[in-house]
Amino acid sequence: MNLQGKRAIVTGSNSGIGLGVAEALAGAGAEVVINSFTDRDEDHALAAEIAARHGVEVSYIAADMSDGAACRALVERAGGCDILVNNAGIQHVAPIEEFPVAQWDRIIAINLTSSFHTIAAALPGMRDKGWGRIVNVASAHGLTASPYKSAYVAAKHGIVGLTKTVALEAAGKGVTCNAICPGYVLTPLVEAQIPDQMKTHGMDRETVIREVMLDRQPSREFATVEEIGGTAVFLCSEAARQITGTTISVDGGWTAL
Repeated sequence: MNLQGKRAIVTGSNSGIGLGVAEALAGAGAEVVINSFTDRDEDHALAAEIAARHGVEVSYIAADMSDGAACRALVERAGGCDILVNNAGIQHVAPIEEFPVAQWDRIIAINLTSSFHTIAAALPGMRDKGWGRIVNVASAHGLTASPYKSAYVAAKHGIVGLTKTVALEAAGKGVTCNAICPGYVLTPLVEAQIPDQMKTHGMDRETVIREVMLDRQPSREFATVEEIGGTAVFLCSEAARQITGTTISVDGGWTAL
């Protein structure tokens, strides 16, 4: 699959799913802009490593995705884009009556509102070129719910609705907009939770993964960042040009239940 000549922006991409998507797009030949809220030497070094590995141009631009102006500035500083992957996200778990208001506001801002700003900034340029791909990383929680995750579930359901609306507004202009809905993906963040879960439940690693973390994922296997990246690359391909306004679940059967 050849994405040479295309510029991609991937938000929240210095680790985890975002990094996997950035690697996959670079591997397909796209110029890639990776992003997070930090501005460290290692962030820029990571961009250089991806560039060297795939022989494409990769840059790092810091932007706080809780700040709408910064979201739009990211697109402007990148020089626009042909591919926009909205991946930035955070999580907090608490009963709704105890859910901190500041955490609710921050999750909605980063997980949902940032995508509104980046799409609004990127879409006009895509329309002008007659080609564009917008991929929003939602979640199985964009299609179903779990207790104690009110802000995250609300934001991810919002991403699915935003995806459908943008797809309709961009229809017939060569621009598609879709959402990927991962289940549990083995990222460094998830990996770090495993020892605590083992201690809490008195289980070994394999049992806690299978019986606790993947209880709702019928495959009893984590999805990988490479699988999410491959799905994103497919949605950017010409084979997917009539796929728009929909969700693709990569969740081991979670939402089939």
